[in-house]
Amino acid sequence: MTVSAAPGTFQLASPDLLRSTFRRHAAGVAVITASGDRGPVGFTATSLTSVSADPPMVSFGIGTGASSWPVVAEAEYVGVHILGEHQGDLAATFARSGADRFGAPTAWSPGPEGVPVLDGVLAWLVCRIVGRVPAGDHRIVLAEVVLGDPTGTGRPLLYHQGSFTALRD
Repeated sequence: MTVSAAPGTFQLASPDLLRSTFRRHAAGVAVITASGDRGPVGFTATSLTSVSADPPMVSFGIGTGASSWPVVAEAEYVGVHILGEHQGDLAATFARSGADRFGAPTAWSPGPEGVPVLDGVLAWLVCRIVGRVPAGDHRIVLAEVVLGDPTGTGRPLLYHQGSFTALRD
């Protein structure tokens, strides 16, 4: 391995190196939802990516140890919600382990294909899962867009340096 950085300034690959590096990467914040036998599940994701325009397809990552994984592993459809800068508390609720994610004050309703749809988001999609790709301790979920609503108003919520934030002018 050839290293051009000054000695002592680099680290070998590790989970901590990856986390520290990606804390410096600003990412949009989404909530992924699905419906299971025991009710709705959901989690906050910063790994949402547009994959294809034709057909319209997205991807996101989910840890196999996540409480939502067993439902997402079996679900046919998921909801993808783009959060606004006013929804930091909602993002935190869906990121918190053990939280009642769909209890008050979360406003939502059953949507198309039974997918939980969150109120007040900038945009939402209902997507059909077409693949789950193993990736270390995660799965990359590929999902084809079925329908959605991009008409919410406001500016996007971002995740940077370990906290939720907004765009600056």
